[in-house]
Order: sequence, then structure tokens, then C-alpha cells
Amino acid sequence: MAEEFEVTPWNVEGKVDYGVLEKQFGIKELNKELLERLKKHTGDLHPFIRRKIVFAHRELGWLLDEYEKGNRFYLYTGLAPSGEMHLGHLLPFMFTQWLQEKFGAEVYIQLPDEEKFLFHTYKGDAKPLEEYHKLAEKAALNIAAVGFDPKKTRIFMDTDYAKTLYKQAVRVSSRITFSVVKDAFGMDNSANIGWIFYTSMQAVPAFLKSVEVGHNVPCLIPLGIDQDVHFRVARDVIGKLGYYKPAILHNKFLPGLGGDAKMSQSADNPLNVIFLDDSPEVVTKKINHALTGQQSTAELQKKHGGDPDKCMVCQYYKFLFEPDDTKLEKILEAERRGTVLAGEHKADLAKRVNRFLEDFRKKRELVGPKLSQFIKAD
Repeated sequence: MAEEFEVTPWNVEGKVDYGVLEKQFGIKELNKELLERLKKHTGDLHPFIRRKIVFAHRELGWLLDEYEKGNRFYLYTGLAPSGEMHLGHLLPFMFTQWLQEKFGAEVYIQLPDEEKFLFHTYKGDAKPLEEYHKLAEKAALNIAAVGFDPKKTRIFMDTDYAKTLYKQAVRVSSRITFSVVKDAFGMDNSANIGWIFYTSMQAVPAFLKSVEVGHNVPCLIPLGIDQDVHFRVARDVIGKLGYYKPAILHNKFLPGLGGDAKMSQSADNPLNVIFLDDSPEVVTKKINHALTGQQSTAELQKKHGGDPDKCMVCQYYKFLFEPDDTKLEKILEAERRGTVLAGEHKADLAKRVNRFLEDFRKKRELVGPKLSQFIKAD
């Protein structure tokens, strides 16, 4: 019997079955034909695609049809911060930056500083709105440091960009009933009206470029699959307003070090998450506590080998820390054959993570004085 799991924009629990989500959400796996078409334009495929971390889509074929007709698309993604950023938050931004580089596309990045305030107000544990705004400002710097082109990238916080967003959000909200929102998000009658309205704000950047230029421009949204529900609600409305429905690419979650389906600061285990500002000592400590797929003793591991699919150390190599497919396979095979022990794996991964974070922070320092070039406000 399949294990139960939950995936919503605010909560991910259980062992996520991405095949089940494809059917539930009505999305399609990225097939060989689509990947070959994409590769013709990009020259290569991002490791996230090759490793099926970016694994599903809505209407990518249509988007490529439009692109091949000369109708260039723009990119839209975002983050609703509720705390400090961690490694898992970077996945959609790293992939979006790659797409920007390959297609020369403009990027709209929404930082809804009100969303988590509204949700946590409903849950009864909200911070002041101003704190979420400060978290969004920090997130903007981290996101810019991923490597986006400031001339082609617009980062905006909802409360600072409301004049631009709200008029269009009203048009979206006029076509979404409360019953639809309740059904899609699992809300009840105690939900505050700000939380109910929020998905209309998240829909706007998916057609904002078309509003601005006065004609339809295709939009591609790379996102974590937990955010898909917003666009299941919004896509039909966007079409009824006369704009192209956005195409979407879905990525899987970076798992938590303890084996949780998604790295999350809301998890009970504080060692589960690697934050972008963790010290080398803290990173090493967390990785040393990571779940492995190895046997209970070194002797058994050498005799029977381990399971890289259950090993979070191996998964972190796969997601972020070994870009070479041949080298990755050697790492996974060593796990299977039992020729590497957990301590060796963990020590090597800690070095790689710390090197990554050190390089990232240097980039962030360089971007800091230029951040105003990215930020848009009314």
C-alpha cells in the first residue's frame, strides 16, 4: 500500500511520490522529444534536467513552438520567505538563471512579503509584517547572487510593487470564487480574506509582461511542484482575460538531511537544513548527522553495500554537488558496492558544501552594491 503524503504551498509531509503528483496535478513528464527540442536551443541540458530533478511540465511544447516562430518568452519565478534562505530555496533560481543565459530571456522574480504573513496569521503564529519584508530584502540579495543579468532581471516585493500588481490582481480575483479557492488550497471558513486573495497576486507576473507591452508574450515559470496549485487555479482565468496561459517546469524538492521529503526550516530537526549563512563548522556538524543508506556497521556495508536512493549524502551529490554525470555514477556505485563508508562520504560532501557556500557569499558581496539595479518598486 502506498504511503500517504501531502504537498501544498505551505506544507510537504511524507514520502512524496512524484508519479502520483503528475496524475493528481495533470502535469506531464518531460519526454525525450521535448528534451531534444530544448537541447537544440540550449546546446546542452542542465544537470537538473538530465537527472530528472526538473521532471515535469505544462505546455513546454507550445512554448517552444512560439519561440521557434520568433515569439520570445520571458521567465517568472519567486519565493515567499518565512525565514532565512537555505540550499533548497536555490534550486528554481539556479535553473531559471541557466534558462536566462541560454535564451537571453527577461526574468520577473516575485517576493511576496505578504503571503507568509497572511498564512501564519491564519495559523496563529505570524511575525509582524515588517519582518517578512526584511526577509524578502535579504532574499533579494541571495537571489541576485545566483548570477542573474541585472539588465534583464526584475525583482519585486508585493507590498512595494502593489500599484503595478494590484490592478491586475483585481481582474484575476473577479473570476475566482471562494469555493474554488477552498477546494484548491484546503481552506475553511476561518481563512482570512488576505490569504484567500493572495493567489490572485501570484498570478499577475505570469501575464504582466503582456500587459506592459500591449500584446501577448509567452511566459515560462520554473517552480517547485508544491507551487503548482496557484497556477492550476490561475491559468484558466489568465486565458479568459485574453492572455497566454503560462508554461511551467516543475522541480523536485531537495530533501532534508534527515530524510524529509523537502528541506524545510519548519521541520522538527534543526540539523535537517543547511542555511546559506551556516558556518563551516555548523555545515560539517549537520552533514555528519545526515541519514545514509548504508548498513549498520562498516563490515556489513563492505559486504552488502548501501542504497544511494535512501542516502541523503548521495542525493546531495546528485542535486547540487557533483555536476559531472560520470563522476556522480562512480559515487553512487561506490555506495552500492560498499567500497565507501559513510564517514568518507560525509567528509567529502562537507568540503564541497562549504566551498560552494564560500563562493556564493563572495558573489553576494560583489552583487550587494549593485542590488538596486535589480529591485523594482512603485
